[in-house]
Order: sequence, then C-alpha cells, then structure tokens
Amino acid sequence: MEFKVDAEYPAMNEITKDAQTLRALAPAYAGKHGELTAVLQYVYQSIYLDANGMGKEARLLLSIAVNEMHHLEILGTLITKLGAPPVYTACPPYPVGFYCASNVNYVKPLRAMICADIAGEETAIEEYMRILAVVKGPVFDVIARIVEDEKLHLKALGELLSSL
Repeated sequence: MEFKVDAEYPAMNEITKDAQTLRALAPAYAGKHGELTAVLQYVYQSIYLDANGMGKEARLLLSIAVNEMHHLEILGTLITKLGAPPVYTACPPYPVGFYCASNVNYVKPLRAMICADIAGEETAIEEYMRILAVVKGPVFDVIARIVEDEKLHLKALGELLSSL
C-alpha cells in the first residue's frame, strides 16, 4: 500500500510580493492544522506503526508524509515569493507564535490514528478552500493542485480505515 502523486504542480515564477495573499496562506504552512503538523503527525505514526509490526500501514502513512513535505516546501516557497521568510509561524513575516509540536495528535491505536488523519485531511481541505476564495492567479492554481493531493490522501485513508 503506497500513496503516489504523478500530476505536475503549477509553476510559481510569476508570483510576487503580496501581503494579503501571504496572510491568507500562512496558516496552511505552519498553523495548528497546517502542513508542518501533517508531516510530523504522519512521520510519528509511521515510526510507531512500523515498530509495532504494522509495516504496510506505516509505509502508506510515510508516503503521505513525503507528499505533505512537498506541500510544505511549496508553501514555504510561496511565502518567500510573497515577501516573508519561511519561518515556522502562522503569522509571517512576524517572528511570533512559533510552531509547537503539541499540535500533533499522538494517539496510538491504529483506528484512532486513521480517524485523526481523516479529520486532519478534511480540515486541510476546508482551510485550502477558504484560501482559494481569497487568492487568485498562479497562487490559486498552486493551492488548487495541493487540494487535489489532499483529496487523494483522504481517499487512501478512507480505504485503509475500511480495511480495518
């Protein structure tokens, strides 16, 4: 069981400084329900599951984590192009409210993990839809492409949950 994305992501070369877009986008990067939380949560779960004999499930979650890492890199690049350093805070360019790993859900039973992940993906999609309502141009295209990945994550997690 592995999650893989083949579709290309839109180019970001025409994106320039824009404080309003930056403010809209920042929470998806390192906010409580952002990509950094998703990466850390999936990696934690993968390590835990693998150590407890659930290698197949661990590999799926790690493959989703890798895709979330790509989203984190994309959002960091967008934040930089929009005019702020890619600091792990939900409110760049201000170096306040730094990211806290207590945002990660450290639940242990597999079913509870997957339920938490499904809720996280649903929240991410909702947050990205709010972002799409206020951004335009190339940023819109990039975020819309990330939403497609989040929907695939949701589908893969739903299939895993159904198989338990």
